[in-house]
Amino acid sequence: MVAPSLTPTRAGDRLKTDKRDARKLARLLRAGELSAIYIPESTDEAIRDLCRARSEAVDDRRRSRHRLKAFLLRHGYRYQGKSAWSAAHERYLRELMLPHPAMKVILEEYLISVQLASERIARTEAAMSDLLGKWRLEPAVRALMAMKGFQAVAAMIVVSELGALDRFSHPRQVMVYLGLVPSEKSSSDRRRQGSITKCGNAHARWLLVECAQHYAAPPKVSKELSRRQQNQSRAVQSHGQSRSRAGAKLVEAAHFSCAPSAALDERAAWEQPTYPARFTRKDRHPPAATAKRRRSQPTARTGENDQRGDRSGDWA
Repeated sequence: MVAPSLTPTRAGDRLKTDKRDARKLARLLRAGELSAIYIPESTDEAIRDLCRARSEAVDDRRRSRHRLKAFLLRHGYRYQGKSAWSAAHERYLRELMLPHPAMKVILEEYLISVQLASERIARTEAAMSDLLGKWRLEPAVRALMAMKGFQAVAAMIVVSELGALDRFSHPRQVMVYLGLVPSEKSSSDRRRQGSITKCGNAHARWLLVECAQHYAAPPKVSKELSRRQQNQSRAVQSHGQSRSRAGAKLVEAAHFSCAPSAALDERAAWEQPTYPARFTRKDRHPPAATAKRRRSQPTARTGENDQRGDRSGDWA
């Protein structure tokens, strides 16, 4: 089985039949230009579907919470507590008095949807925990849990999306599969690289970016992380206890890849020198020096008037 997205096609080809497709695939196969795709085992695919179902339940709960908060804000109700969706916040929502019975029905329906999504998350996480001990990729999950930011759920999602890691001959292939390599548009002697390509597994890339945020903090081995590193090899423990430089670079790449144009402007702003607050960014000189330079050099408007004459009287 080959990847349709990696099959070479001609832009001007508008004729498509089964016979033409068979001939084209035969020619490409003989030329070695077809890329085979990885087909996971049935157990690996089932666990991957379970992990994706858990992520869908989390998305449903987040959407329900956003709808509930938007409904209350639209009617002027704002929670003044410290943290949202805590026990105190849920008690506030339960005891909230609304002026109309229809509004109370809407509030109860939103609360029920949030509760149902939370129960789905709990059931899927319990099933993932039960199936982990019977999975053939459990050693890879345990090794990944020895790293900062990875617990059972995150490690199972990443391993289920990657599949058998022995199919990658080099770590660069893993980065290409995840879409974490920089894009490039070079020509002649000029080399220009941009943000990451994002042409890989979006689910695994999103989770890796989220987990990599832990490497932006100072290195610290907590009691929970030390417990997860037990019974692991020395190499895995050394990687888990050290502050990975790749994790910090992944945080930076994720920050500058959210919006390429805005990211480049922000990076250029960081590289420029800072000025006092009373100066604007366009003012590269103090006010006195700016005024002196303007008196000594005629502006473009003055030169334009000198060439074609002063036409201010035309607008009188």
